[in-house]
Amino acid sequence: MAKKKITEIVEEITADFLAEKGLELYNSEFVKEGKDWFLRVYIDRLPKEDADGNVEEEYVSTDDCEGVSRFLSSELDRLDPIEQNYYLEVSSPGLDRALIKEKDFIRFSGRMVDISLYKAVDGKKTYQGILKGLTEDNKIVITDENEEEIEFPREQVAKTRLAVIF
Repeated sequence: MAKKKITEIVEEITADFLAEKGLELYNSEFVKEGKDWFLRVYIDRLPKEDADGNVEEEYVSTDDCEGVSRFLSSELDRLDPIEQNYYLEVSSPGLDRALIKEKDFIRFSGRMVDISLYKAVDGKKTYQGILKGLTEDNKIVITDENEEEIEFPREQVAKTRLAVIF
């Protein structure tokens, strides 16, 4: 079975369960590392608005991960869509989460991000700045430390992650 198909199945299986728990599927991947296969499922807690309209970020707990893991494991055993042996891992995307989907770029607009490029631009392969969002022509826009706006075509970006600032 193709990798993409398995991730689609995971999305279908978990949609209602996660919604009931106030969670969402952030991302999933089915990958081979060495001789072993891993089904990695990243869950996130849906942001909540308080009475004043401020968005409160809540975090995924180990109990959340355990509950999703038990549910998903049971459903995958019942449906048996994966032929080979694999390890199931359920976790949060972390503080330094990769921004993958368009909704991630919208949700985290205004936050500090680290961008890694496939090929250097102006002699640099990594940039840090405040995420402004995505343009209509699919470019990631940040404001760097010099208050300059920089655009990166998404196909040239290896990874965009939230920066962890201490």
